[in-house]
Amino acid sequence: MSTVSRTPENPRGLRDLPFALPEVTDTAKRRAKRLLERLEEHYPDAHCELDFSNAHELLIATILSAQATDVGVNKATPKLFAAFKAPADYAAATPGDIEPYISSIGLFRNKAKSVHTAMTQIIDVFGGEVPRTMDELLTLRGVARKTAGVVLSEAFGIFDAFVVDTHVARFAERYGLVAPGTTVPMIERMMMALVPRPKWGRASHLIIWHGRRSCPARGGDGHHPVCAGFGQRCPCKEK
Repeated sequence: MSTVSRTPENPRGLRDLPFALPEVTDTAKRRAKRLLERLEEHYPDAHCELDFSNAHELLIATILSAQATDVGVNKATPKLFAAFKAPADYAAATPGDIEPYISSIGLFRNKAKSVHTAMTQIIDVFGGEVPRTMDELLTLRGVARKTAGVVLSEAFGIFDAFVVDTHVARFAERYGLVAPGTTVPMIERMMMALVPRPKWGRASHLIIWHGRRSCPARGGDGHHPVCAGFGQRCPCKEK
């Protein structure tokens, strides 16, 4: 497993990003900072809403969360995690053994295959440990950049991605942080450029909490406290 040396200049051992970030103005950075400060005031308890107790459980929960809700995943995982306590337990089983525990989640058969294969890869390739780099995580079945970003940030405190889901994408466009129609990969890069790297994980949680609770795709009254003073068209509503 590859590593990056920790130095006083790079205490977390963070890797250089494999792509250049777009140039953004100081004015845009200040606007993003004010937005996040407003979100922090309103959602001080924002956090990852998937239940887990270690890195491999988080990885599995995140794989299961694709096209599913965190609430639905959290209903299924307690029995799953009790039955399979370590990556080796999944690797020794079959996808069919895993399916009954996650049958309430959409696409459960394909996800059972992904979980089984990913845990087998962790045993065979990574010595039983969840890898700690973006490149290595992306070799696992069922893991895309968003999934890897969640695992790195939440399990290891490593910020190599800015997690962009539908809520983050909608927020970034509504608040003018990105141009309308910006692709998800470019939204991520813009958010990475606008927000200091140590805050990428926290910022994503704050935006997702706001999206889930107050910023629907449509509806609302446009008078949510977070939105006040930013002048964008916004249907957010306080709940």
